[in-house]
Amino acid sequence: MQKTKLSITTVGIFLLSSAVLFQGCSEQVKKPEEKVKYHIPDSLLRTLTIDTVQQCPLLNALKLTAMVDFDQDKQANIFSLVSGNIQDIKVQLGDYVTAGQVLAVVKSSEVAGYGNNLVVAESNVNNTKKQLEAAKELYKSGLNSVLDVTAAQSNYDQAVSALSTAKKVLKINGNSENGDYIIRSPVSGFVVQKNVTNNTSVRSDNSTVLFGISDLKDVWVQANVYEANIEQVHVGDPAEVKILSEPDKIFKGKVDKILNVLDPTSKVIKVRVVLQNPDYVLKPQMYASVLVSNSEGKLALCIPNSALVYETSRYYVVVYNGKGDADIRPVEVLNTIGNRTYISSGVKEGEQIIASQALQIYTELNN
Repeated sequence: MQKTKLSITTVGIFLLSSAVLFQGCSEQVKKPEEKVKYHIPDSLLRTLTIDTVQQCPLLNALKLTAMVDFDQDKQANIFSLVSGNIQDIKVQLGDYVTAGQVLAVVKSSEVAGYGNNLVVAESNVNNTKKQLEAAKELYKSGLNSVLDVTAAQSNYDQAVSALSTAKKVLKINGNSENGDYIIRSPVSGFVVQKNVTNNTSVRSDNSTVLFGISDLKDVWVQANVYEANIEQVHVGDPAEVKILSEPDKIFKGKVDKILNVLDPTSKVIKVRVVLQNPDYVLKPQMYASVLVSNSEGKLALCIPNSALVYETSRYYVVVYNGKGDADIRPVEVLNTIGNRTYISSGVKEGEQIIASQALQIYTELNN
């Protein structure tokens, strides 16, 4: 009986020891391992761009809607110098023309009259010349006085002057003696205005432009500035222009002129940016957006846009400490203009930041 009780006690002690040992082993297994901080491998580090936080002039930027227009200072406006009917229009809007090229013909009774005046003037010259010669012969014979010769000379001189005037008038109007007034382009360029069609009646006292020719090597970009933003735009401010057909291309210029006349309906003033257009990419009536920037005379910390990481409604940068060590730092953004972002807090001048593949490094540090 005693031997049985001893065996039971021995088994109990063994089970209790095993349980304690198992619990101890379980606790050792469940104990979490310490997290190892991510270090940037040398192979990846060699491919990264590391930039430095700098002090930069603080800029303000204003985005404006705009439209491309031809340079009105370099546009040739063509009017009709005579009355008549437009015939045989040879160009259309957008066509390229060369200086002297025929644009259209005007059938004009005025031009026909100029041709008739030339014929009359030539006849008068011939008649007065013969009268002068006759007066001189009679004077030599003693049958004419000096006054008769002087009068004949005066008539001849007046006829010659009238012929010269008739020729000049006809030349101004195209030298056509059949009543056709030829409209020619005075310059080379594109037809940017065309306000007539065949059989249109025109008058010399009408101020309507028949054709407008511009070379389009320079264009105007007319931007709209609302009344509340007028003080933010100044002549000489840098301007970046974008158009829908070339979304990845930036045309850089400056504010050339501020037209200080407020539109009473839209409450905007026009701001003009002059751009060179050697490839004719910018075409009149294209819609455009203009980013006008100007300096406040203050300094702010700036970093490349590529260094920013946006997550959970906040901006972050990856600060590089050297030897593959990096930390995540939240920052406050003031403004972004072009490829630079201005920072109000979160980093210090001179600190190094990851400026390429920042999102990849940020993700690795967060894991």
